[in-house]
Amino acid sequence: MLLVIDIGNTNITIGAFKGEELSGSWRMTTKFQRTSDEYGIFVCEALKYKGMDAKDVDAVVFASVVPNMNYSFLNGLKKYITDNILIVGPGIKTGIKLAVENPKEIGADRIVDAVAAYGIYGGPILVIDFGTATTYDLITEDGSFIAGITCPGIKLSANALGQGTAKLPVIEIKKPDSILAKETISSIQAGIVYGHIGQTEYIIKKVIEESGFGKLKVVATGGLGKVIVDETRYIHHYDSMLTLKGLRILYEKNLK
Repeated sequence: MLLVIDIGNTNITIGAFKGEELSGSWRMTTKFQRTSDEYGIFVCEALKYKGMDAKDVDAVVFASVVPNMNYSFLNGLKKYITDNILIVGPGIKTGIKLAVENPKEIGADRIVDAVAAYGIYGGPILVIDFGTATTYDLITEDGSFIAGITCPGIKLSANALGQGTAKLPVIEIKKPDSILAKETISSIQAGIVYGHIGQTEYIIKKVIEESGFGKLKVVATGGLGKVIVDETRYIHHYDSMLTLKGLRILYEKNLK
């Protein structure tokens, strides 16, 4: 069994693969104060809840954009699961050429998503991740990562509006019945949701215009991505498990 782990700024996502089949997945809140024992025990209990045993884990693939958590989490895995851990970072085989000015600045999560999107759908492809930040990454037909765009995420934007004003509340992220809002909550929801739909469509059109990729495929992932995907025809595929699939593909590429 292969265990894959993605540590993001908001959530930690964990998946268990038996071959190419995702047998279970879990999410936990990203927190810095947990010990290695807490991480290790959580993973063991999560597997047990799904009828799996930590002893059956042959290897772990680990990606993180939160360096302060890596030491405790990796130690927890080594103590309770296995020390056969593949860490996504410099030197790992990806099958993707990072054709940008400073490849080291590209987050592990973006590389993983690019590997998954290109491996599953082929290129040229634009990968959108609706996470803490909303990112757009462009991969060519020959697998070159040539550009990336980074925007404030949907929930981050909503939280900033609520925390940065005296009277506006933090709201649930959902599409209101109409953009013609008549009270505060739906007014904010309309601005956040429809605003991000407009942003998404404009960026996709601009990427196509400047890249010249007329037959560009667009795939989206991320927890809040479905809110946007359901409202636009510019996104062709939505896959909430894209990152986990990418980690599995990376393991296969580095197995030897």
